[in-house]
Amino acid sequence: MSRACELTGKAVQTGNNVSHANNKTRRRFLPNLCQVTLISDALGQRFRLRISAHALRSVEHRGGLDAFLAKAAEHELSQKARLLKRQIAKKTAGEAQAPAAA
Repeated sequence: MSRACELTGKAVQTGNNVSHANNKTRRRFLPNLCQVTLISDALGQRFRLRISAHALRSVEHRGGLDAFLAKAAEHELSQKARLLKRQIAKKTAGEAQAPAAA
């Protein structure tokens, strides 16, 4: 399993540990990933995602998983999140057309 956020694409970065004597050794900066269950209002289902703590705050700020995915760029999302985004868009487009036809 990759150490990358499924919603924002935030992944491992590399850098240096720098000692007081200015010795440099390579290190890895890991994202703060959390296994969370998010609920899609449009689909009425729960989805388990491995996202960063920053992404979780962003989802809450934007008003939920559906709103976050509507604004998210395709290239940042994981394959699972892209599929979820398409399902939500299809469902909301179908609901928008149903009342207009009636």
